[in-house]
Amino acid sequence: MEVHAHSHTARKKFTHYLWEFLMLFLAVFCGFLAENIREHKIEKDREHQFISSMVEDLREDVVKLDEVMKIEKKGIGMLDTLFMLINDPEQAKQQGDLVYYLARLGPRSGPFVNNSRTIDQLKNSGGFRLIRNAEAANRIMNYYSKFPWLRLLEGNFFKEFDDYKLIASKVFDPEVFFKQEAKDGKISLGNYNPALASYEPALLNQLGFYIINMNGSRRGRWPLMVELKKIAEELILFLQKEYHL
Repeated sequence: MEVHAHSHTARKKFTHYLWEFLMLFLAVFCGFLAENIREHKIEKDREHQFISSMVEDLREDVVKLDEVMKIEKKGIGMLDTLFMLINDPEQAKQQGDLVYYLARLGPRSGPFVNNSRTIDQLKNSGGFRLIRNAEAANRIMNYYSKFPWLRLLEGNFFKEFDDYKLIASKVFDPEVFFKQEAKDGKISLGNYNPALASYEPALLNQLGFYIINMNGSRRGRWPLMVELKKIAEELILFLQKEYHL
């Protein structure tokens, strides 16, 4: 009877298993490391894109702040002159054209509409964590932290403007306002010295009260806008330097 010998598989040495483990571990580790490097690069690129976009927003803000500040400076001067005129009814009677002109244009104002595109994206997408430069993040937040106070002062002004219009409707003749307005919407100074609808002292005092209030809110906004412009300009320079823009 023929006897078949069982085949014998040589047992692998411990070092062989250790080597296989190390190779597997190294492959997984390298894959993990490569993925981390890739994610780090993606986040760094996104951070750079956000900062570049923010610098553009800040540049637009500086231009708009200049425009708004010019309007506000002119408006403050107009309302100061209007207050002096209505505070002296005899002067108001002699300079009716100027009174109507100032009463129409002096209160005109608008809010500073900043470009919030990038900061909104950072907040809504949770992307603010991408700004790893702590000083950059602090400076950015410092700039945008000024806006609630500015919006409060703007709201006060427009509430006072509404009150002003209620009294102005009793003091001024709307037909004169209509005559001063050209087809293109521009307001021009007349030359026929129109009279006020009323020279009643109580109404003129009320009108003067709201003029003072409106200019108070405007003067309160002024230093804040000056500060915002300065912070924005300094932030632009800082971000350009830190991120090599």
